[in-house]
Amino acid sequence: MSASGISPGRRGRSVVTGLGVVAPTGIGAVRHWESVLSGKSGLGRITRFDPTGYPVRVAGEVPGFRAGEQVPGRLVPQTDRFTHFALAAAEDALADAAADPATLPEYEMAVVTASSSGGTEFGQHEMENLYQKGSSWVGAYQSIAWFYAATTGQVSIRHGMRGPCGVICGEQAGGLDALGQSRRLLDTGSRLVLSGGTDASLCPYGLVAQLSTGRLSTEDDPARAYLPFDAAASGFVPGEGGAILVVENAEGARARGVPAYGELLGYAAGFDPTADGTTTGHSVLVSVVRRALADAGLAPGDVDVVFADASGTPAEDLAEARAITEVFGPAGVPVTAPKTLTGRLYAGGAALDVATALLALSAGVVPHTAGLGRPAPGCEIDLVLDRPRQTDPRTALVLARGHGGFTSALVLGAGDRGAPGK
Repeated sequence: MSASGISPGRRGRSVVTGLGVVAPTGIGAVRHWESVLSGKSGLGRITRFDPTGYPVRVAGEVPGFRAGEQVPGRLVPQTDRFTHFALAAAEDALADAAADPATLPEYEMAVVTASSSGGTEFGQHEMENLYQKGSSWVGAYQSIAWFYAATTGQVSIRHGMRGPCGVICGEQAGGLDALGQSRRLLDTGSRLVLSGGTDASLCPYGLVAQLSTGRLSTEDDPARAYLPFDAAASGFVPGEGGAILVVENAEGARARGVPAYGELLGYAAGFDPTADGTTTGHSVLVSVVRRALADAGLAPGDVDVVFADASGTPAEDLAEARAITEVFGPAGVPVTAPKTLTGRLYAGGAALDVATALLALSAGVVPHTAGLGRPAPGCEIDLVLDRPRQTDPRTALVLARGHGGFTSALVLGAGDRGAPGK
């Protein structure tokens, strides 16, 4: 049996045919990929509210996103920003995959997304109404807009997808877990799955909740605020956005005549709880990586690049580096963390990493980790710095760790679709 409990002999091939990206590096896969290759950062001083009185004032905000232009007008006041992001990304992903839900059986289309905090900003505004104006000013949509599964519900309703639907709450790891679940759904009768994750917690209420972890960077210089695996690392920068992907079985994609960015080859998850929510041990991550590789039927030497979780906190970075070294050997595989351009997007972060990894496999390039200076002592990994590497990678491993101990790994294989814009 595989790590997911399904015999590899009975599993069909699960491929990604469409990408929808809403990120601090840009809206749309093409713009995001251009930013990644050029090392163009989306980090800056928070503008969605005045951060003067907060210890954290730098974040990754999605530029130029206007819900009224991206989302059906009636849904804008009914839903939170994290759902707006997902609705826009889902629309783009379906268009990218040339998939028209109206032509597919409604009970064979599924939706599974990840969320770490739900509709934080929407909830804050409704609480402000409650305490400043009274209960009669609290809108009816508060009952659903804050909910973790609001995005899954709204996306499924929007596109008439009435197959299995769900939400994964595993913080940063949730994006990988949702994609792992999409493979299971394809093996149990679904034909097409919209999967991935988005988050949007850049509001006072959301930021205060994040500060409680003690892991956010208080550096005011955006260029110095988030430096994973660096000697100057001091925490991470929060961000908003994420990615939604179209996942379908290879036979269905071939029948529709659409190319694939890549294939979901292997997946595994584990749990490494600690009292303070950190994941400074590396044994669980090692186990998860090895099980994901076994699920994919690959050896460590078959992996061409690792997209790191890249916590940005020294102890967790060192633990991840040691795990990678234990599996692949010292400097045994190129490692990258393009999320230095976006910050950590929580449930949206791993999904965006998967989208970035698939774009890298399509383009034959390993993107670099922008902004770093001197590697932290003990991190014996081959971190790709300064510029992308033209190494024609064919297999990628994406790692993610969520607050509280959630730990996941996803193995990707190259598809037959070229780089965006070509």
